Amino acid sequence: MADDDELFKALADPTRRIVLDELAERDGQSLFEICARLATRHGLALSRQGVSQHLAVLETAGLVRTRREGRFKFHDLNTGPLERIATRWLRPDTPESTP
Repeated sequence: MADDDELFKALADPTRRIVLDELAERDGQSLFEICARLATRHGLALSRQGVSQHLAVLETAGLVRTRREGRFKFHDLNTGPLERIATRWLRPDTPESTP
């Protein structure tokens, strides 16, 4: 499990947040597909190496999982770390105490 610093570092970059948005919309994308969607939908002309580096940071943070099928590598969103962070500071609703 990645530590919180890696998670917040991964989320701090707007390009990585866009990559997560794209994976949330459609899981199981290859590097080529992610690059194409970033260019066509967001006007981000990043090299394959640049996108690959962003994906590596997201994978280290536990936000992206990869799987290989033959010679292809597919990327899937993992929401577990986000759920853990989202609930970290949330408390169950408690009735207000009366004086």
